[in-house]
Amino acid sequence: MAFPGTWMTESESMVYRVVPKCACSTIGQIMFHSDHGRYYDGDIHDAQEGLHKWSLEHSHAPIERVVRARSAVTFTCVRNPYARVLSSFFDKICGIQRNGKRYRGNLVPQLIQKYGIEVGSPEDDFDFDQIKSFRRFLLFARDTIRWRRPMEPDIHWSAMSGHISTFIVNGGRYDQIFFTERFDEGMQAVLDEAQTPVDLNVKDVPRFNESEGHGPKRRHKVSEYFDDLSRHLMWEIYKRDFQLFKYDFDDPDNKFPTAEVDLAEVHAKLGR
Repeated sequence: MAFPGTWMTESESMVYRVVPKCACSTIGQIMFHSDHGRYYDGDIHDAQEGLHKWSLEHSHAPIERVVRARSAVTFTCVRNPYARVLSSFFDKICGIQRNGKRYRGNLVPQLIQKYGIEVGSPEDDFDFDQIKSFRRFLLFARDTIRWRRPMEPDIHWSAMSGHISTFIVNGGRYDQIFFTERFDEGMQAVLDEAQTPVDLNVKDVPRFNESEGHGPKRRHKVSEYFDDLSRHLMWEIYKRDFQLFKYDFDDPDNKFPTAEVDLAEVHAKLGR
Protein backbone atom coordinates (compact mmCIF):
# COMPACT_ATOMS: atom_id res chain seq x y z
CA MET A 1 0.00 0.00 0.00
CA ALA A 2 1.05 3.57 -0.63
CA PHE A 3 -0.69 6.68 0.65
CA PRO A 4 0.85 9.74 -1.03
CA GLY A 5 -0.31 13.10 0.29
CA THR A 6 -1.41 11.60 3.61
CA TRP A 7 -0.72 13.20 7.00
CA MET A 8 -1.40 11.71 10.42
CA THR A 9 -1.09 13.00 13.97
CA GLU A 10 1.66 11.34 16.03
CA SER A 11 -1.01 10.30 18.55
CA GLU A 12 -2.71 8.44 15.65
CA SER A 13 -5.98 10.24 16.32
CA MET A 14 -6.51 11.62 12.79
CA VAL A 15 -5.55 10.70 9.23
CA TYR A 16 -5.88 13.40 6.57
CA ARG A 17 -5.55 13.11 2.79
CA VAL A 18 -4.18 16.50 1.70
CA VAL A 19 -5.95 18.23 -1.19
CA PRO A 20 -3.98 21.32 -2.28
CA LYS A 21 -5.79 24.69 -2.18
CA CYS A 22 -8.38 23.33 0.27
CA ALA A 23 -7.33 24.83 3.63
CA CYS A 24 -4.50 22.28 3.99
CA SER A 25 -2.22 24.69 5.89
CA THR A 26 -4.88 25.33 8.53
CA ILE A 27 -5.81 21.64 8.79
CA GLY A 28 -2.16 20.63 9.23
CA GLN A 29 -1.70 23.22 11.98
CA ILE A 30 -4.85 22.02 13.76
CA MET A 31 -3.56 18.44 13.66
CA PHE A 32 -0.18 19.57 15.00
CA HIS A 33 -1.83 21.60 17.78
CA SER A 34 -4.14 18.72 18.75
CA ASP A 35 -1.04 16.70 19.68
CA HIS A 36 1.37 19.34 21.00
CA GLY A 37 -0.78 22.17 22.36
CA ARG A 38 0.95 24.70 20.10
CA TYR A 39 1.13 25.55 16.42
CA TYR A 40 4.11 24.71 14.26
CA ASP A 41 6.44 27.70 13.92
CA GLY A 42 6.51 28.13 10.14
CA ASP A 43 4.73 26.62 7.17
CA ILE A 44 3.33 23.24 8.20
CA HIS A 45 4.26 21.90 4.76
CA ASP A 46 7.91 22.27 5.78
CA ALA A 47 7.55 20.37 9.09
CA GLN A 48 9.77 17.30 9.30
CA GLU A 49 8.70 16.31 12.81
CA GLY A 50 5.65 16.50 15.04
CA LEU A 51 3.36 15.18 12.29
CA HIS A 52 3.51 11.96 10.30
CA LYS A 53 3.63 12.51 6.53
CA TRP A 54 3.83 9.90 3.81
CA SER A 55 6.72 11.90 2.29
CA LEU A 56 8.80 11.01 5.38
CA GLU A 57 10.22 7.48 5.30
CA HIS A 58 9.73 6.84 9.01
CA SER A 59 6.02 7.68 8.71
CA HIS A 60 5.19 4.92 6.20
CA ALA A 61 4.76 2.07 8.68
CA PRO A 62 2.56 3.90 11.23
CA ILE A 63 0.35 5.48 8.54
CA GLU A 64 -0.14 2.15 6.80
CA ARG A 65 -0.88 0.35 10.06
CA VAL A 66 -3.50 2.88 11.16
CA VAL A 67 -5.15 3.10 7.74
CA ARG A 68 -5.38 -0.71 7.49
CA ALA A 69 -6.84 -0.97 10.99
CA ARG A 70 -9.18 2.02 10.42
CA SER A 71 -8.33 3.03 13.98
CA ALA A 72 -8.24 6.83 13.42
CA VAL A 73 -10.76 9.34 12.14
CA THR A 74 -9.93 9.65 8.43
CA PHE A 75 -10.97 12.71 6.48
CA THR A 76 -10.33 15.19 3.72
CA CYS A 77 -11.60 18.62 2.69
CA VAL A 78 -12.87 19.88 -0.69
CA ARG A 79 -13.53 23.27 -2.28
CA ASN A 80 -15.62 24.78 -5.07
CA PRO A 81 -13.71 23.99 -8.31
CA TYR A 82 -14.24 27.51 -9.72
CA ALA A 83 -12.73 29.16 -6.62
CA ARG A 84 -10.00 26.54 -6.33
CA VAL A 85 -8.62 26.95 -9.85
CA LEU A 86 -8.76 30.75 -9.53
CA SER A 87 -6.82 30.49 -6.27
CA SER A 88 -4.22 28.29 -7.98
CA PHE A 89 -3.81 30.86 -10.75
CA PHE A 90 -3.39 33.87 -8.46
CA ASP A 91 -1.11 32.06 -6.02
CA LYS A 92 1.05 29.78 -8.17
CA ILE A 93 1.11 31.56 -11.53
CA CYS A 94 0.87 35.25 -10.59
CA GLY A 95 2.28 35.19 -7.06
CA ILE A 96 5.80 35.34 -5.73
CA GLN A 97 6.52 32.24 -3.63
CA ARG A 98 7.91 32.05 -0.09
CA ASN A 99 11.46 31.74 -1.46
CA GLY A 100 11.06 35.07 -3.28
CA LYS A 101 10.94 33.42 -6.70
CA ARG A 102 8.31 32.37 -9.21
CA TYR A 103 6.68 28.98 -8.80
CA ARG A 104 8.57 26.08 -10.41
CA GLY A 105 11.32 28.23 -11.89
CA ASN A 106 10.76 28.45 -15.65
CA LEU A 107 7.04 27.65 -15.58
CA VAL A 108 5.79 31.24 -15.73
CA PRO A 109 8.18 32.32 -18.54
CA GLN A 110 7.05 29.23 -20.46
CA LEU A 111 3.39 30.24 -20.02
CA ILE A 112 4.11 33.79 -21.11
CA GLN A 113 5.81 32.50 -24.24
CA LYS A 114 3.48 29.63 -25.21
CA TYR A 115 0.09 30.83 -24.00
CA GLY A 116 0.46 34.62 -24.01
CA ILE A 117 -0.29 34.87 -20.29
CA GLU A 118 0.51 38.07 -18.39
CA VAL A 119 1.12 37.98 -14.64
CA GLY A 120 2.34 41.44 -13.70
CA SER A 121 4.84 41.95 -10.89
CA PRO A 122 5.07 43.54 -7.44
CA GLU A 123 6.79 46.53 -9.11
CA ASP A 124 3.74 47.38 -11.25
CA ASP A 125 1.28 46.33 -8.52
CA PHE A 126 0.35 43.30 -10.60
CA ASP A 127 -1.26 45.43 -13.28
CA PHE A 128 -2.52 43.10 -16.03
CA ASP A 129 -5.75 41.82 -17.60
CA GLN A 130 -6.71 39.18 -15.04
CA ILE A 131 -9.66 37.76 -16.97
CA LYS A 132 -7.80 37.29 -20.26
CA SER A 133 -4.74 35.78 -18.57
CA PHE A 134 -6.77 33.44 -16.38
CA ARG A 135 -8.69 32.06 -19.36
CA ARG A 136 -5.40 31.31 -21.11
CA PHE A 137 -4.08 29.65 -17.96
CA LEU A 138 -7.18 27.46 -17.86
CA LEU A 139 -6.41 26.29 -21.40
CA PHE A 140 -2.89 25.41 -20.23
CA ALA A 141 -4.26 23.58 -17.16
CA ARG A 142 -6.55 21.54 -19.43
CA ASP A 143 -3.62 20.67 -21.73
CA THR A 144 -1.55 19.41 -18.78
CA ILE A 145 -4.41 17.28 -17.45
CA ARG A 146 -5.75 15.96 -20.77
CA TRP A 147 -2.51 15.47 -22.70
CA ARG A 148 0.21 15.90 -20.07
CA ARG A 149 1.84 18.62 -22.15
CA PRO A 150 3.66 20.93 -22.07
CA MET A 151 4.20 19.35 -18.60
CA GLU A 152 2.65 16.91 -16.15
CA PRO A 153 -0.41 18.31 -14.32
CA ASP A 154 0.42 20.16 -11.12
CA ILE A 155 -1.10 19.07 -7.79
CA HIS A 156 -2.57 22.54 -7.24
CA TRP A 157 -4.87 22.43 -10.28
CA SER A 158 -5.33 18.71 -10.89
CA ALA A 159 -8.81 17.49 -9.91
CA MET A 160 -9.66 16.94 -6.24
CA SER A 161 -11.21 13.57 -7.12
CA GLY A 162 -7.80 12.42 -8.39
CA HIS A 163 -6.09 13.24 -5.09
CA ILE A 164 -8.90 11.72 -3.05
CA SER A 165 -9.12 8.53 -5.14
CA THR A 166 -5.52 7.39 -4.58
CA PHE A 167 -6.26 6.89 -0.89
CA ILE A 168 -9.35 4.75 -1.64
CA VAL A 169 -7.74 2.72 -4.44
CA ASN A 170 -4.84 1.82 -2.13
CA GLY A 171 -7.16 0.56 0.60
CA GLY A 172 -8.15 3.60 2.65
CA ARG A 173 -11.67 4.68 3.68
CA TYR A 174 -12.91 8.17 4.55
CA ASP A 175 -15.05 8.77 7.62
CA GLN A 176 -15.71 12.42 6.73
CA ILE A 177 -15.35 14.73 3.73
CA PHE A 178 -16.19 18.34 4.49
CA PHE A 179 -16.28 21.66 2.65
CA THR A 180 -13.77 24.51 2.83
CA GLU A 181 -16.78 26.83 2.57
CA ARG A 182 -18.15 25.39 5.85
CA PHE A 183 -14.78 24.85 7.42
CA ASP A 184 -15.51 25.47 11.11
CA GLU A 185 -18.47 23.11 11.13
CA GLY A 186 -16.69 20.35 9.19
CA MET A 187 -13.35 20.49 11.00
CA GLN A 188 -15.08 20.61 14.40
CA ALA A 189 -17.01 17.43 13.51
CA VAL A 190 -13.68 15.69 12.83
CA LEU A 191 -12.21 16.91 16.14
CA ASP A 192 -15.32 15.86 18.03
CA GLU A 193 -14.96 12.31 16.72
CA ALA A 194 -11.19 12.07 17.20
CA GLN A 195 -9.52 11.19 20.49
CA THR A 196 -6.99 14.03 20.61
CA PRO A 197 -4.50 14.64 23.45
CA VAL A 198 -5.29 18.38 23.36
CA ASP A 199 -8.82 19.80 23.10
CA LEU A 200 -9.29 22.46 20.44
CA ASN A 201 -12.19 24.67 19.37
CA VAL A 202 -11.96 25.46 15.65
CA LYS A 203 -13.42 28.92 16.22
CA ASP A 204 -10.27 29.82 18.19
CA VAL A 205 -7.87 28.76 15.42
CA PRO A 206 -6.20 31.43 13.26
CA ARG A 207 -6.28 30.86 9.50
CA PHE A 208 -2.93 29.78 8.13
CA ASN A 209 -3.15 30.91 4.51
CA GLU A 210 0.48 30.53 3.47
CA SER A 211 -0.16 31.86 -0.05
CA GLU A 212 -1.93 35.07 0.98
CA GLY A 213 -0.22 38.36 0.20
CA HIS A 214 2.26 36.95 -2.32
CA GLY A 215 0.34 37.89 -5.45
CA PRO A 216 -2.45 40.03 -6.90
CA LYS A 217 -5.90 40.31 -5.37
CA ARG A 218 -8.80 39.03 -7.45
CA ARG A 219 -10.47 42.11 -8.97
CA HIS A 220 -13.70 40.62 -10.32
CA LYS A 221 -16.43 38.30 -9.13
CA VAL A 222 -15.89 34.64 -9.93
CA SER A 223 -18.37 34.39 -12.81
CA GLU A 224 -16.62 37.15 -14.79
CA TYR A 225 -13.56 34.94 -15.28
CA PHE A 226 -15.58 32.16 -16.92
CA ASP A 227 -17.04 32.66 -20.39
CA ASP A 228 -18.68 29.80 -22.35
CA LEU A 229 -15.37 28.30 -23.43
CA SER A 230 -13.94 28.50 -19.89
CA ARG A 231 -17.05 26.80 -18.51
CA HIS A 232 -16.67 24.06 -21.14
CA LEU A 233 -13.05 23.54 -20.06
CA MET A 234 -14.08 23.46 -16.38
CA TRP A 235 -16.57 20.68 -17.09
CA GLU A 236 -13.96 18.77 -19.09
CA ILE A 237 -11.40 18.98 -16.29
CA TYR A 238 -13.52 18.94 -13.11
CA LYS A 239 -16.76 17.15 -14.01
CA ARG A 240 -16.29 14.51 -11.28
CA ASP A 241 -15.45 17.18 -8.70
CA PHE A 242 -18.69 19.05 -9.40
CA GLN A 243 -20.75 15.87 -9.35
CA LEU A 244 -19.23 14.00 -6.39
CA PHE A 245 -18.74 16.99 -4.12
CA LYS A 246 -22.09 18.59 -4.98
CA TYR A 247 -20.96 21.98 -6.26
CA ASP A 248 -23.09 24.16 -8.53
CA PHE A 249 -21.63 24.09 -12.05
CA ASP A 250 -24.33 26.40 -13.45
CA ASP A 251 -23.61 29.33 -11.12
CA PRO A 252 -19.90 30.09 -10.62
CA ASP A 253 -20.83 32.74 -8.03
CA ASN A 254 -22.53 30.20 -5.78
CA LYS A 255 -19.56 28.94 -3.83
CA PHE A 256 -21.57 26.68 -1.53
CA PRO A 257 -22.32 23.01 -2.18
CA THR A 258 -25.92 22.11 -2.98
CA ALA A 259 -25.95 18.92 -0.84
CA GLU A 260 -23.81 16.89 1.54
CA VAL A 261 -21.14 14.55 0.17
CA ASP A 262 -22.39 10.97 -0.23
CA LEU A 263 -19.46 8.95 1.16
CA ALA A 264 -20.77 5.68 -0.28
CA GLU A 265 -20.92 7.24 -3.75
CA VAL A 266 -17.40 8.65 -3.40
CA HIS A 267 -15.96 5.28 -2.35
CA ALA A 268 -17.84 3.44 -5.11
CA LYS A 269 -16.91 5.82 -7.93
CA LEU A 270 -13.34 6.66 -6.91
CA GLY A 271 -12.39 3.18 -5.72
CA ARG A 272 -12.37 1.60 -9.16
